[in-house]
Amino acid sequence: MNIDLSNIKAIIWDWNGTLLDDVDMCVSCMNKLLLKRNLPFLSRERYIEIFTFPVKKYYEIIGFDFSKEDFEIPAMEFINNYQSGLKSIGLHQDALNVLDFFKTKGLSQYILSAMEHDSLIKSLTENNINEYFIDINGIDNHYAHSKLEIGRVMLSKLDHKREEYLLIGDTLHDMDVAEGLGIQHLLIANGHQSKNRLLGKTRFVVDSLADFDSLFV
Repeated sequence: MNIDLSNIKAIIWDWNGTLLDDVDMCVSCMNKLLLKRNLPFLSRERYIEIFTFPVKKYYEIIGFDFSKEDFEIPAMEFINNYQSGLKSIGLHQDALNVLDFFKTKGLSQYILSAMEHDSLIKSLTENNINEYFIDINGIDNHYAHSKLEIGRVMLSKLDHKREEYLLIGDTLHDMDVAEGLGIQHLLIANGHQSKNRLLGKTRFVVDSLADFDSLFV
């Protein structure tokens, strides 16, 4: 699989799992919630097979009963755990190389994330990569709802044609967002969903950011 960059003028990046290597942190944070509720622990292997959007559905899959507590209770517990460790989370290997690659190609780069906006800015700042992005867009709450509306607002402010965008993410939700926006997508298989799950819906999947050197023509 090759992707022709000749018509691409803008890269839209997902953040969590795509550039930020936070899967193990998410598993660890969730296991603290599961322990508190006497529910079975998650392994990384199971996590990437069941994680989904909306995240409330994922919570239900792993055993949360929202007839006993509101979704917002464990959701905020998770966020608090995650935020406490956020500074220790680094980028995926080769993330900087890929950002530099697109920069040297003269492509505009943007962030479209389901992470709460202020936390997103903080995480980008801690990883010293704000300079790569023309615009950074997170959600206005902590509950990781769909990014589609945020993406529509973002694109409405930009001048590129839809065929000139490429959205790079790590989940089928990113593919759905790209399709909803009418733009191309590419998924990375070392994030929050397994390669088999991604390939079940799209052929535009690579193992990691390290594959980019040979991917684009």
